Amino acid sequence: QVQLVESGGGLVQPGGSLRLSCAASGSILIINDMGWYRQAPGKERELVAHITRGGSTNYANFVKGRFTISRDDAKSTVYLQMDSLEPEDTAVYYCNVRVTTRAYTFLDRWGQGTLVTVSS
Repeated sequence: QVQLVESGGGLVQPGGSLRLSCAASGSILIINDMGWYRQAPGKERELVAHITRGGSTNYANFVKGRFTISRDDAKSTVYLQMDSLEPEDTAVYYCNVRVTTRAYTFLDRWGQGTLVTVSS
């Protein structure tokens, strides 16, 4: 079993910053790709940022230059640093982690979601 626990969401004013964290635990041999997605009310879930095991990153156009994804494999954690937040960034943010378990199976897991609200 692999579990993900997200933290760091909340209410922030436009132009402010937040850092999201997502910690993985369980029977993990290797953490492969990690990513952050978001879903705003009435909209579909969309990719925000992605980071490979080797550290290569890619971002959605709407967050380039404002958000930074990073990972700490020693802590089995992925982070999303969000700066210059805009009201349009309001959404539930989900982490996604793909792992190889100690049983040599591949799992794709989602966090429980954390709400980010950008409002004055």
